[in-house]
Amino acid sequence: MGIEIDILWLTILMFGSLGVLLMAGLPLAFVTGGLGCVFLFVFGTASELNILPSRIFPYMTDYQLSAIPLFIFMAAMLERAGLIEELFDVVYKLLGGLRGGLASSTIISSTILAAMVGVIGAAEVAMGILALPAMLKRKYDPKLACGAILAGGTLGILIPPSILAILFAVIAQQSVGDLFIGAIMPGLLLSGMYIVYVTARSYINPKAGPSLPVEERVSFREKLHLLGSIIAPILLIVLVLGVIFTGVATPVEAAGIGTFGALFVAAMHRRLSWVAVREAAMTTLKASSMVLWIIFGASIFVGFYILKGGQAFVAETLIGTGLGPYGILLVMMVILVILGMFLDWVGILLLAVPIFLPIVLQLEFNGIFGFAGPTEGITDPVKAREAMQLWFGVVYMVNMQMSFLSPPFGYALFYLKSVAPPEISMGTIFASAIPFLFLQAIGLAICVIFPQVILWLPRLVYG
Repeated sequence: MGIEIDILWLTILMFGSLGVLLMAGLPLAFVTGGLGCVFLFVFGTASELNILPSRIFPYMTDYQLSAIPLFIFMAAMLERAGLIEELFDVVYKLLGGLRGGLASSTIISSTILAAMVGVIGAAEVAMGILALPAMLKRKYDPKLACGAILAGGTLGILIPPSILAILFAVIAQQSVGDLFIGAIMPGLLLSGMYIVYVTARSYINPKAGPSLPVEERVSFREKLHLLGSIIAPILLIVLVLGVIFTGVATPVEAAGIGTFGALFVAAMHRRLSWVAVREAAMTTLKASSMVLWIIFGASIFVGFYILKGGQAFVAETLIGTGLGPYGILLVMMVILVILGMFLDWVGILLLAVPIFLPIVLQLEFNGIFGFAGPTEGITDPVKAREAMQLWFGVVYMVNMQMSFLSPPFGYALFYLKSVAPPEISMGTIFASAIPFLFLQAIGLAICVIFPQVILWLPRLVYG
C-alpha cells in the first residue's frame, strides 16, 4: 500500500523534482523514467506497478512509430549526398540579385529542407554552416542573418514529414496523414511571413540585406541548369508526400519509399558509398534511440500522474479560472512556450499532450471575434471530435516552433551558436530571434482565430 498524498502536493513534488534534476543536467529520459518509478513505489499500490509494462509495451509495438527511423535515415542519407549544399547554392543564386535575397533563400531552402528532414537540429546546423558565413561575407546584418536561419530551421517541426506529427498522432491516437496535410498551410504561411519580413527590412534598410554584386549573379540559362540539379530530391519529396495524401500508402510505407529513394538519389549524385550508408545508419540509431527512451520514461511519469488524478486536477484548475475555452487555450500555449525553454520537443509532447488534449476536447470552441470555430457546420460528433483533434494538433505544432526560439534555453538558439563564427555572440542570437518570435505568435493567432487555415486542405483532400 502506497503513502496517501493530496494531488496538489503530488503535483508540486513530481514537477518540482523534475525541474531540479533537469537543471542539474541529467538526461530527460532517465529523469522522467526514474522519477516515475520512484513515485510509483512510494505513492503507488501493487496493482499500479503494472503501469510500467502497460505504458511501455504499446509504444514498443506501435506500427506508426517505425516511420521515425525511416524518415531520419532518409534525411541523413540526403545530407550525406551533399544535397543540402546544392539546394542552398541553387536557391541563393536564383534569388541573390534581390535585396535580402540570401536571407529569403535561406528561408526557402529551410522550407524545402523541412520536407526532407523533419527535425529541427539538422536544418539549423546545416543552414548555420552554409548560409551564415555567406550572408556575413556579404555584409548582412548579423541579427537578420541569424534570425532567418533560426526561423527557417524551426519549420522542420511543422512541415511534413514532421517527426513531431508522427509522435503526436501516436499519443493522440489520430491519423498521421491528416496531421501532415493540416500542417502544410500553416507551414507555408509562416515561411511566407518570414520572407516578407526579411524582404521588407532589406528594402527599408538596404544595408541590412544587400543584394549580390552583379559579377556574382548568374544568367537565366545558368539558373535553368541549376534547377536541374535539385529536381531529383524535390521529386522524391513530392512522391513521398503524394502517396500519403492520395491514400496510396501509409506514412510508414511512404517512409520506406523515401528511404529507398534517398539511396537512389545519392547514387545519382555519385555520393552513395558504404561509409555514407554506415554514417546515416548510426545517425538514425542515435536519434531514434533518444526519441524512444524519452517516450518510455515520460510515459511512465505522466501515466502515474494521470492515474493519481492529475489530469482531472489540471482540468479543474484551468476551468476554475473562468477564462473560457480560448483563455484556457492561451494559458496552455504559454505553458508550452515556458516548457520549451527547458525541455526538448519530445519531452514536452509526452508530458503536456496527454494532459492537455482531453481538456481541449471537453471545451466548446465556437469561434472568437465573430469568426467560425473548428467544428462549425459539423453535426456528426465523431467528425467534430476529429476536427478538434486535428486543429489542436497543428496549433500545438505551431506553438512548438515558438518554444525552440524562446530565450534563454530555446534549443534552436544553441544549435545555431554551436556552428556560428566566434564574433556572433549569444546575445546577438537571442536578439535575432525576437522579431521572428513575434511573427510566430501572429501565425499561431491566425491558426487559432481562423481554424480553416488548418482544416481547409484536409477537408478538400478527404472530403
